[in-house]
Amino acid sequence: VCYTGDGTDPRSITHNLTATPELMIVKRRDASANWRVYSAATGATNQLFLNLTDASAASAGAWSNTAPTSSAFTVGFLNNSSGATYVAYLFASCPGVSKVGSYTGTGTTQQINCGFSSGSRFVLIKRTDSTGDWYVWYSARGIVAGNDPYLLLNSTAAEVTNTDYVDTYSAGFEISSTAPAAINANGGSFIFLAIA
Repeated sequence: VCYTGDGTDPRSITHNLTATPELMIVKRRDASANWRVYSAATGATNQLFLNLTDASAASAGAWSNTAPTSSAFTVGFLNNSSGATYVAYLFASCPGVSKVGSYTGTGTTQQINCGFSSGSRFVLIKRTDSTGDWYVWYSARGIVAGNDPYLLLNSTAAEVTNTDYVDTYSAGFEISSTAPAAINANGGSFIFLAIA
């Protein structure tokens, strides 16, 4: 969804996702600004930043404390500066195609069931209760039983190729016991987007 800010707070913006967004990424296009992220798991009173490692934090100015619906999402003044141009990327779970969700870390190997039949081809993970990177794996670069290359969306660093943090699992993806705290800390809170 693309829109031009009008300075009002709150402001409702219609969308045609035909489902309630569970993950939204909003970026101002005409000036330097952070990528603000909404997650259903952390709620409309909080925000994350796609380009930063920050934990989820309270912010009434991002979503005006209003959860999205199947026809509209709400922005506050931080995402609606008068005359500014924005782009919003909206994601929702679609059975057998995509899964937006959350999990609690165990520090041990765990399988994340996304309801897929042939595993995940794309996985994005972010820790929300503490600082942590935005990890991305996808099948073109390898999600296999061995080492799995990943990129960090919040970093300009080259991909890391010598770790085995995520493995194949027919219903979704598996998180390895060797994964760091940013992916599988015991008791930690995490969000994910997986695509079959």
